[in-house]
Amino acid sequence: MKTIIAFGASNSSKSINRQLASWVSNQVEDTNVNLLDLNDFEMPIYSMDREIQSGIPEEAKQFKELVNQSDGIIISFAEHNGSYSAAFKNIFDWMSRIGRPIWSDKPMFLMGTSPGGRGAKSVLATAENSFPHQGGNVVASFSLPSFSQNFEADEGITDATLKSAFEEQLEKFNQSI
Repeated sequence: MKTIIAFGASNSSKSINRQLASWVSNQVEDTNVNLLDLNDFEMPIYSMDREIQSGIPEEAKQFKELVNQSDGIIISFAEHNGSYSAAFKNIFDWMSRIGRPIWSDKPMFLMGTSPGGRGAKSVLATAENSFPHQGGNVVASFSLPSFSQNFEADEGITDATLKSAFEEQLEKFNQSI
């Protein structure tokens, strides 16, 4: 059976992106899911001085190992001022120091959601454009705008048009892993 890792790229305990990543991971066929919490990988802010002084933190090595052991990756991005959350960016920065390719050429389903109508499209576009240069095999992407109006925990995506667009992307991801 295939194994996927999924996470919301936020350290908020009430992260809507974690909720979305969790729900989506349960829609993937015939897989074991490892739902990650970025709070389990909290590390000092990356700096070259810290790396020289203390080396790469174990948490970064553990995260990279989970990437390496997976057959696919689902990420739902929180958008902070048009970019990655600090919690995600720090893990990403430390992981990049371990070796390339960062994402180990794993199939990726990239998503984003937000309370507002743009659905984290800015950060999602950044990831879609940069991850392929960092060993990310981006096979699917999806933006869910207005999370509280378009998502229910027990039902998932409630808007029919959005749900149809999501299902197309989910099928691409299912076929790639």
